[in-house]
Parts: sequence; C-alpha cells; structure tokens
Amino acid sequence: MEKSPVWFKITAVVALLWNLLGCLAFAGDLMLTADDVAKLPEAHQAMYAARPGWSVVATAVAVVGGALGCIALLMKSKWAYALFALSLIGILVQDYAMFVLIDGAALAGSVAVILQGIVLLVGVLLVLLSRRAIARNWIA
Repeated sequence: MEKSPVWFKITAVVALLWNLLGCLAFAGDLMLTADDVAKLPEAHQAMYAARPGWSVVATAVAVVGGALGCIALLMKSKWAYALFALSLIGILVQDYAMFVLIDGAALAGSVAVILQGIVLLVGVLLVLLSRRAIARNWIA
C-alpha cells in the first residue's frame, strides 16, 4: 500500500464531519414528536406526512453508510467504496421519494433542491474518491 497524500486524509476527515452532521440531523428528525411536527410550516408538515417509510430507511442508509465509509477511508479499508456506493443508493432513493413521489421541490422550495443537490454531489464525489484511492493503492 502506498502512502496517501495529506489532502486525502483531510478530505476524509471533513467528509466524516459532514456525514456525522447528517447522522445528527437524521436522529433529530426521528425524535420529532407530533407537537414538533405541528409547529413546522404547512409545507414541511405535508412533506413529513407524505413521505413513505422506506424513504426514511433510505435516509438512514445514506447517512450511516456515508459515515462508515469515511471511517473506512481513514482506516485505509477498501470497504469505503462499497459503503459509499450504498450511501449513494440511499441518497438516490430518498431523493426519488422527496422529489418525484411527494414533489418536495414545490412544497419545500428551491433551498431544499439545492441542499439535496449538494448532498447528492458529495455522495458521488465520495464514491469517486474511494475508487481513486483503491486504484492508487492508498487503501486496500
């Protein structure tokens, strides 16, 4: 195994922090009570009520898979690629539910679309980074 560049380690740490924030946001979402949901804007209440259960599972796969993938990168394990691929699938399934089935773009607005676009971009970049790390023999 070859030594990875410093930027690779920095990127893995930043990505881990990003994914841990996603895990915290997901945990916060799971802890919302009916009273908490009632305090949300009407559009968000509608999205919350309309989302299918399987999209919540997809979100869990996305955030947990991303965090574990980052840990695998830092541990120099090629499992990072599989975990990031699984996370990306979770992101895509979540986005399908949010934007195709319940039209989250109309309900939540452009900010939600931009944020989910960033999440998708980061997911794709982490898959590509892990592939590159395997190809360059930075992880094994």
